[in-house]
Amino acid sequence: MAKTTQRFFDARPEAAGLARSFASEALADWALPDRAEDIRLCVSELVTNALLHGTTAGHVVLVKLDADEDVVRLEVHDSRRQRPQARQATATDTSGRGLVLVNALADDWGVQDRTPLGKFVWSCFKAAGGTTA
Repeated sequence: MAKTTQRFFDARPEAAGLARSFASEALADWALPDRAEDIRLCVSELVTNALLHGTTAGHVVLVKLDADEDVVRLEVHDSRRQRPQARQATATDTSGRGLVLVNALADDWGVQDRTPLGKFVWSCFKAAGGTTA
């Protein structure tokens, strides 16, 4: 049985922590602990990216989770069309590793434009024995 939940977060620094808690609660309610830590970390990274690079003043960030027996799909929506770019951070960089982490932890990920404005970054996580959709 498919499950879906979503929540809007004001564009404030504490949104990343609140979004992590939201994801943890949803996954626990759905009894889907297999990839919870990977998903929590990706929520944190993608919401942080949305706050720093994808959201304009007065807008919100939407975090959406969908799950079935095989896959958990995470989406983070923001208000700008600017697409994030994964880059290789140097050892002395204090930021710039978020999408590299998402790429390493998620089974698949990408970016899609949203109408009338903005975009969302999605990532999928296979459950034990699952396949990406």
